[in-house]
Amino acid sequence: MVIHRKKRVIPDGLWIKCEGCSGLIYRKAMVERFYVCPECDYHFRIPAWERIRITLDEGSFQEFWPDMEPADPLDFKDRISYKERVQTEQKRTGLKDAALVGTGTIHNRKIVFGATDSNFIMGSMGSVVGEKITRAAALARERRLPLVIISGSGGGARMHEGMFSLMQMAKTSAALFSLREANGIFISVLTDPTMGGVMASYASLGDIIVAEPGALIGFAGPRVIEQTIKKTLPEGFQTAEFLLEHGFLDMIVSRQDMRRELSRLIDFMIGPPEGDETEVASGEKQTPNMTTQETTSASGGLSTEEDSGKDQNETTENQI
Repeated sequence: MVIHRKKRVIPDGLWIKCEGCSGLIYRKAMVERFYVCPECDYHFRIPAWERIRITLDEGSFQEFWPDMEPADPLDFKDRISYKERVQTEQKRTGLKDAALVGTGTIHNRKIVFGATDSNFIMGSMGSVVGEKITRAAALARERRLPLVIISGSGGGARMHEGMFSLMQMAKTSAALFSLREANGIFISVLTDPTMGGVMASYASLGDIIVAEPGALIGFAGPRVIEQTIKKTLPEGFQTAEFLLEHGFLDMIVSRQDMRRELSRLIDFMIGPPEGDETEVASGEKQTPNMTTQETTSASGGLSTEEDSGKDQNETTENQI
């Protein structure tokens, strides 16, 4: 007698093909390893919310300015209009734009945190991304908190906004200069890819610059450079390892070690937390965590008042 067994259906998305070694990886195992291949250590690109999940203490992230979304000052059109493109990306990613910023904790240390998402128009920097990064730097300055930004932007300055996007390079750089004058701390984490105007502005201005292994980092892409200079580029050009070797990075850290390493770096720069209060979502005060060099230069104009409602409804309207 022949027994016919019912064919088992394997759900879609159960396995992921590694872009590094072409091996098949069980999705659940991949998530447990923070989307790092167990065979070749290839670091997959991940969205901003996933960055928050694996970097910050669980449930500690409080997003600021979540309703800020881009306008279309140039009435830009290519294959479709810029407005349509933004709406499509918002539905696909669940984001208003390519950056998330707010406050959170790493090992109970309060920080200002930001992350860009390469899934939203390649993580390019328009007026909203620039404004959020600028406000994050101002928030870190006012609250005397370390600033950590994880960049994943392959699009540079967003062409759909023209000069409005290019000016964000200067604006974010000026905000970080102001933070540095106040003895603030900025750790910049570069992931695959970090290119164009993002790399040419705030992403390269960290007091410490960290990168994930194998990340593509630069301004123009390798093919564009080769076609321009008519020369073959060296092997590994614009990878994190190449940049570390040539002094453009301070360190390369695996994603699985990033949370611990960021905590260690912050403790090294400003000392371990001593009896500091933890600020809860309701907006209670926290003892300022800035460098022990009390800021004579920063004391003028720095406020330690923390009013969450005021922060999230500042002078600029939600639509830039």
